[in-house]
Amino acid sequence: MLRNNLKFRGAVFRTCSAAFVLVLVSAGIPPVPPANAETNVAGRSVFLDPGHSGVNDSAISSQVPNGRDGTKDCQTTGTSSNNGFPEHVFNWDVVLRIQDVLQGLGIHTGLSRSNDNELGPCVDQRAAEANAAHPDAIVSIHADGGPPWGSGFHVNYSSPPLYPAQRGPAMQLAGTIRDFLSGAGFRKSDYVGNDGLYGRADLAGLNFAEYPAVLVELGNMRNPGDAATMETVEGRARYAQAVTNGIVAYLQQTTTEGS
Repeated sequence: MLRNNLKFRGAVFRTCSAAFVLVLVSAGIPPVPPANAETNVAGRSVFLDPGHSGVNDSAISSQVPNGRDGTKDCQTTGTSSNNGFPEHVFNWDVVLRIQDVLQGLGIHTGLSRSNDNELGPCVDQRAAEANAAHPDAIVSIHADGGPPWGSGFHVNYSSPPLYPAQRGPAMQLAGTIRDFLSGAGFRKSDYVGNDGLYGRADLAGLNFAEYPAVLVELGNMRNPGDAATMETVEGRARYAQAVTNGIVAYLQQTTTEGS
């Protein structure tokens, strides 16, 4: 299957006892500082949501609950770079790379959609599927369509929180992924949010989340610099590695805290 064949290019995965190291060996791509690996994460679970869908029709404008006593569109088409590279392709590629490494660590994974060539579920259904999996973390991957002058990533979380998991746990997950993206050399957003984090009340997937959940906008596709990174295999591998390391670090932190 594609998800099993899609490997990190230029990355070497090694395990030793309960530790792991992700070493990026391609020239010109600096390695991400690995998570502090003192705790085995095998057996934990993560639900991954590659934002949007490969195909869209009029159904995406149907109204669904937004998690705050209102409604919103079932789904949106997503954005694209000025060169026509679609966000849904970027999201799918990055999520498969993340999934591949998580599974290699023995982490159970679920996906909100099974391919990138069909209409995907509505946002409320994706949230329901995530909750049904009872995961340790829910991570939605997107790319923004912001102003051309703005650049950088930001990690969204539900605010104000509606469930206990949206308080401390989600904030911890958001901050950890933010730190690993920043540590990998990616810039925090200079046009939205604060210090790479952004609390929002309008994202149904986060509003419905009963487990720690974040939505990561990895960059701004309308910014030429961000788009140039997103459009390359090497760039997508760097994004995926940084997010993966952040997820694993969060799982290690929470295992330690709960032990």
